[in-house]
Formats: sequence, C-alpha cells, structure tokens
Amino acid sequence: MNKNYFSRALLLFNLFKNRTLKQDDIAQAENKALHLEGKSNDFKLLIAMVKDTLAGNYKMDKWNMSVIIATIIYVISPIDAIPDIVPILGWLDDASIVGYAISKLADEISRYKKYKSQFSKIDF
Repeated sequence: MNKNYFSRALLLFNLFKNRTLKQDDIAQAENKALHLEGKSNDFKLLIAMVKDTLAGNYKMDKWNMSVIIATIIYVISPIDAIPDIVPILGWLDDASIVGYAISKLADEISRYKKYKSQFSKIDF
C-alpha cells in the first residue's frame, strides 16, 4: 500500500473517530445524496435508517449503526480521499464508500426494509 494513502487514511480515521452525528449533518447528507447518482437511493436509505434508529423507532446493533454514521460523516466531510471540489471524482469516492457500506449491511438493510414494509401495508 502506498505510504501516502496510508497516512491519509490514518489522518481521516483520527479526525472522524470522535465525531458525533448531528441533525445538521443529516440535513447536509440529504443534500449531498443528489451528487451520488447511482448510489443516491442507497445513501438515502442509510440516512432513513439512522434517523429511525435515533428517533427510537428502529433497533440496530451498534456496529451497523457505526458503519452508517461513519459513511455519512465521510460523505459530508470536505476532507476525504478525493475532495468534493474535484468534480465527478470527488463524488465517485463517496459513492464507492456508500456501495461498500451497503454491501456490508445487507442483512440489516433487509431487516429494515421488512420493518418499513409494515407501514406500507396499512389500508385507509
């Protein structure tokens, strides 16, 4: 592994490890979702999962929650592997992080979709 990439990854880890997710961060994440093109809906799903969990409507284990929070913080952070000021490439690394999180959270996402489907079956 290139030493420069490792140093940058370590710097990012140290910046993000103690950061908490705030309502402003969630709003900013929802705005950033527009730039993720093919991963936009996946990222919106992660945001919905975190919102429902923080509101106490859905239970998720701490590890899965931490993966989602780290993904959101990475996407909204101006400091990442390829800064967002670099058009297209800056959003491409964010989209790949979202894709990675989605692949790691497949079981949790399936449970969440079952949970959400309970509400769509209500007839009025």
